[in-house]
Amino acid sequence: MNQSKKNFKKDFSENADNNLVQEDDNAANSIYNESNADEAVNLDEADADVDTTFAEQADGASDVDEEISDSGKCTRKKKDQKDAVIEELQDKIKRQMAEFDNFRKRTDKEKSTMYEMGASEVIKKLLPVVDNFERGFKSITDEDKETPFAKGMDMVYKQIMKVFEDIDVKPIEAVGVEFNPDVHNAVMHIDDDSVGESIIVEEFEKGYTYKDTVIRHSMVKVAN
Repeated sequence: MNQSKKNFKKDFSENADNNLVQEDDNAANSIYNESNADEAVNLDEADADVDTTFAEQADGASDVDEEISDSGKCTRKKKDQKDAVIEELQDKIKRQMAEFDNFRKRTDKEKSTMYEMGASEVIKKLLPVVDNFERGFKSITDEDKETPFAKGMDMVYKQIMKVFEDIDVKPIEAVGVEFNPDVHNAVMHIDDDSVGESIIVEEFEKGYTYKDTVIRHSMVKVAN
């Protein structure tokens, strides 16, 4: 009886110890599993954070690229506007230079025309003086031409003609040439078989040109 009781106590004690060990193992396994689960959750959260960081960096890079692209477009737009303004100003300057050049040429031509008109008027007023010199020389004898007075007048006459030559005033050819209505003024006609048709046989008043422009027509007599 006592032996059976001892054996029962022994078995009960061993069973209790086994149950405690099993409970301890179960608790340890539970703690281990919970630890692994927590670590897995932490790893997943860390991966998610890393993915979020990469995504944010990618978005930031995309924003930077967009800003650079926008900046390039803005700079190119400003450059295009500046080039357009420069071309417009250059065009205005070219137009103004062309207008000024035309104005200068027109002004020079007007000045030259006015000068020639003024000079022509002065020459016209001097021509009667030259005519009187020539008529005077025709009315005196060869002996009188040798007098000091006649020689002095001849020197004045030659000086005037030299001035005319220097300013491009030239007498118009008349006697012996064919009549030209552009430079000759016919005041008489005669029949003369010894000369050709429309040939000038006499000059009553000498004509002159100034720079190839007639300032006085020759008054002539024309044959046939």
